[in-house]
Amino acid sequence: MRHIGLPAYITKHNQPKEVLRGRAETVRKQIQNLYSPTPDISIVIPAYNEAENILKTLSSLADTTTTKKIEIIVVNNNSKDETEELVRLAGATCILETKQGITHARNAGLSQAKGEYILNADADTIYPPEWIDQMVSPLYKQDVAMVYGNFAFIPTEGTPRPVFLVYEYASDVSKWINKKFREEAVNIYGFNSAFRRAEGLQVDSFNHPVGSNEDGWLGLKLRNTFNKKFHYVGSSKATVWTTDRRIQIDGGLVKGTIMRLKRHLHLK
Repeated sequence: MRHIGLPAYITKHNQPKEVLRGRAETVRKQIQNLYSPTPDISIVIPAYNEAENILKTLSSLADTTTTKKIEIIVVNNNSKDETEELVRLAGATCILETKQGITHARNAGLSQAKGEYILNADADTIYPPEWIDQMVSPLYKQDVAMVYGNFAFIPTEGTPRPVFLVYEYASDVSKWINKKFREEAVNIYGFNSAFRRAEGLQVDSFNHPVGSNEDGWLGLKLRNTFNKKFHYVGSSKATVWTTDRRIQIDGGLVKGTIMRLKRHLHLK
């Protein structure tokens, strides 16, 4: 069941940068308590000019309930704002990737990661407390190549939260159609997916052909190379909350929903 409003654990972190800056010392201590130089899990977050959002993401990850040891790597992809300063303030690892682009940033994070498992995250997304365990546990089964999860939108343009339910339920239908009748790999998003580090490196990381996406293409390579399958985590405990700027890029909520329906009805 999807949430009509924002859950309390999301609202806690969905605060202005100035408010979260005041909590940075607490977040730093939490992240340090989770950290190990030999982590089980590496969370990799590309970031380009994310000063307004990155503390929300790190604050939410600091509240994880996992007992696993983790490292959080933020890849600064030539940010011109204070993204890197805020990442270091919150106690996460920050590396610089000067080649511009999401693929270069994800590859840089993967190359530096030490965990057995990689969790893909984004710098404008808030994560629930059980997200890490929910997403990684399916990978304990050797026949799973990659795990992907669900998402919901945090309104940023004045659209009431209930309106986004229409788009989200349309997305759920879309994922089901892709899984049953088309290509499930297109359901994989870089802000909510997981895989084994060693296997990702074996298939040339996130590199992909022109016209494809780095996250879905990685999934294809993992599935086909190792003859494994994808695993979808539909639990609300793994639903991540992201800004609606992806919808705004598509031209807004109505246009974005129509575009999605047209794709599945094969309409121009």
